[in-house]
Amino acid sequence: MNLAENGRLPSLGLANAVVAILLLSLMVWWAGGTRDDVGLGRGTLWRGAQWASALVGIVAAVYLIGALLPFTRELFSDSRTRHLAGGEVALRMFVTVPLGTVLLEEYAFRGVLYGLIRRSRGVLAPMAVSSLLFGLWHVLPSLSLATEKPALTAVFGHTPNGAVVADIGAVLFTAAAGVLFCELRRRSDSLLAPIGLHWATNALGYLAAFVLARTR
Repeated sequence: MNLAENGRLPSLGLANAVVAILLLSLMVWWAGGTRDDVGLGRGTLWRGAQWASALVGIVAAVYLIGALLPFTRELFSDSRTRHLAGGEVALRMFVTVPLGTVLLEEYAFRGVLYGLIRRSRGVLAPMAVSSLLFGLWHVLPSLSLATEKPALTAVFGHTPNGAVVADIGAVLFTAAAGVLFCELRRRSDSLLAPIGLHWATNALGYLAAFVLARTR
């Protein structure tokens, strides 16, 4: 799946995520897991939705402040969004990101992996394993990060060594984010909380980059 999404194998687009989620659901069923194990129990959905809404609002506020301040505005610049039309940004925000990235990754790492390990290993083990693998999952997507984000290019340059250092930094940062996502899952007892934060971070980042690129 990771190889297909990053151009190393043929990709079926969003169908990749659908197939992966179905296979993960079969894994849960085979292991005797339940909806509660993956954070989607009926009794937790409302609480999870409340957490998700609050987290989206917090990210939106932080991004707005960051976009307005001159010394943080450049952090939103991204060559991947510079030439996108409004419709393409909307497609990424409401289709590609939530269905092809957020739902798959949260269901896999904070849902199935975290939930099944927690059944027998407590809290720390699933958090550590899930977060480590989540970081490694981002090795391929982060290979060109130093050249796609101007703010990072200024630090790491265009050299192979710079790209490697930037990639390692991105993996470590993503693993740390995985710890936060796991803690949100634990505290809310719902997968919807990390889904909300994950979507807001990615999708609103596209929106901020798109708007700022057209106001320069």
